[in-house]
Amino acid sequence: MSYTLTLFDADGATETQRRAAEQRFRQVLEESLGDACLVAPVYTAYLRIVATYGEAPSPDVLTDAEREIVEQWQAAETAAVVAVFGPHRYMGDAMYEIRV
Repeated sequence: MSYTLTLFDADGATETQRRAAEQRFRQVLEESLGDACLVAPVYTAYLRIVATYGEAPSPDVLTDAEREIVEQWQAAETAAVVAVFGPHRYMGDAMYEIRV
């Protein structure tokens, strides 16, 4: 299962800079999850959990496996956002799309 990533918030960035930022985002995301082949399945599982329980599910309603997926994805996503957009960037401001 593969994925594509597109960054949209690149005010004043050249196409080369945008592509480099996308590569940096991918690299950090993949390293955080452990391997590139894990991004799509973990992201897909995360989306299912969010669709079932909402954007910020209470840990009390999640199974141990669901909690692990949510924590892994959120940590990887945060690391990638910080690597590309900086540590003072709010997640809602990060403009990117992941497609599986």
